Amino acid sequence: MAAINETFSLVETVEVILDTCQPEDIGEFIVVVCERSTPACIDSAEKAKSIAEKAGHPLTILWQKRPFAGGAYRDGIDAAVCSHIVLMSSDLETDPHSVCELIEMAKQHPDDMTTASRWLEKGAFKGYNPVKLVLNKVFQGMFSLFYGSSATDITYGFRIAPTALYQSIRWEEDKHPFFLETAVKPMRLGVKIHEIPTKWVSRQEGESQNSFFATFKYLRPAVKARFLSRNKILNQKKETVKL
Repeated sequence: MAAINETFSLVETVEVILDTCQPEDIGEFIVVVCERSTPACIDSAEKAKSIAEKAGHPLTILWQKRPFAGGAYRDGIDAAVCSHIVLMSSDLETDPHSVCELIEMAKQHPDDMTTASRWLEKGAFKGYNPVKLVLNKVFQGMFSLFYGSSATDITYGFRIAPTALYQSIRWEEDKHPFFLETAVKPMRLGVKIHEIPTKWVSRQEGESQNSFFATFKYLRPAVKARFLSRNKILNQKKETVKL
């Protein structure tokens, strides 16, 4: 998870995961911070680190090297060492109570990807911009049709996938469209995608780094990835996964 201006949200995210997930299912936490992260945010990351380590789990505070939001998560993927990676935020807009369900699905389908979907149940959005909500629904349907998938929430960056898979892919997006990329490139490789229902509640602190107009920037990488060959998707410098 990346953190810029989150404080109590970051700590609560870690605490909920510790309280709701089986201890043996938690390998490590990685919190990615950068020069823009506020002092209060860094303090909260340190507090979360203390809480996690007291519970017996390492928490790494990773200083970001690549730029922007996508770059932060790409740095986190490179640093991960456990079997699977959960991509999520630290602002509670990705419900930490859903992490245990993502893990259970990964146990059932260890070679696949599971994403949390806000569209599987009615009333899952609380405080979402009404115009963005309509656009989100349109884009989800368009992307799913374009990729021949039944997935309902491809753009939502809240999912679990094998670490070897994510580390084998050549990521290109540095901004928020990276979260779409983390779904469509595995899909192009033939990885099956499963979904669990989740709820989205608007953040209670800080400001979102994803503007309204940034929504339209998802179109270019979606179209580009659809026509990439396997060799273009895989990072040839890394050991690739068997699919």
